Amino acid sequence: MSGYFILAILTLAFVVTFQIAKASEYVSVLKGEEKAFRQNNRINAFLFIVFLVLGLIGAWWCNELFYEKTLLVQPAASDHGEKIDFMLWITLAVTGLVFFITQILLFWFAYKYQYSEKRQVFFFPHNNKLELIWTVVPAIFLTVLVGFGLFYWFKITGDAPKDSQVVEITGKQFNWMMRYPGKDNVLGRKNYRLTDASNGNALGVDWEDEASHDDIEATEMHLVVGKPVQLVINAQDVIHDVGLVHFRLKMDAVPGIPTTLWFTPKYTTAQMKEITGNKDFVYEISCDQMCGSGHYSMRGVIVVETQAEYDAWMASKKPQYAVVKEAAQPESKP
Repeated sequence: MSGYFILAILTLAFVVTFQIAKASEYVSVLKGEEKAFRQNNRINAFLFIVFLVLGLIGAWWCNELFYEKTLLVQPAASDHGEKIDFMLWITLAVTGLVFFITQILLFWFAYKYQYSEKRQVFFFPHNNKLELIWTVVPAIFLTVLVGFGLFYWFKITGDAPKDSQVVEITGKQFNWMMRYPGKDNVLGRKNYRLTDASNGNALGVDWEDEASHDDIEATEMHLVVGKPVQLVINAQDVIHDVGLVHFRLKMDAVPGIPTTLWFTPKYTTAQMKEITGNKDFVYEISCDQMCGSGHYSMRGVIVVETQAEYDAWMASKKPQYAVVKEAAQPESKP
């Protein structure tokens, strides 16, 4: 309902503006073009200042209304995420300062240097010094930002610590599938030709590889707080994207080309519920790449817990190899 109300207001504003413009044309005809031009010039110059003030007030008001609903009020839930947040705040601070200075000068100049018969025009076609300043300074700033970005990118996608937890995540239209190595901490090999969801092998695991016999499959991602985790990312059909908004990370899931990233979770799910004041808080996995008609529903859940809780969860799960073998055994006749 509110959407229709806003649309009606915008339509009414357009109609009013159009009618004012038409009325202004008729007035200019009656008063004379020269007199109307001067009057409109003063009005437009004044409106520039009004627009500047109202625009700045509007920007502040929107920030007051919606800032609490953004992720910026929540701490990054990973060590790498904190560095990403730091870079974001630097970018916002610098670009925000430039935005306010340039916009205020833009509208003030439009008002101050409005047309006047008493003022002689001043042509300023070129200035090498100014050209150099506004080209070199932004270039240096952007180069520094890109440099830090590349440094963090290579760190996130580089080799994970040796004691890292390993979790494989595979995207397909329209859900996520997880696989965990067993006690050997090694994931069994896969072959896409073996993919057969109807027989319990939705990931195409090669059961002839003994390393796959203790692998656990699940629909939730369970991570240990304070322990590095390496994600091995795959896709079965189209390009997806593992979006970890609370950890400030994302990575494409490309069919046939496994990608990786690693990070260290900082807060358990229970701790984040206290930090956010939301008893229903959950870490989410989103698909950040348009992947089809059901893209909006491609949501996964991450549970960050203590080592003891993770061990208990793993102990409650049965290896997928055992599940498949049990299902393949013929039922015994009574």
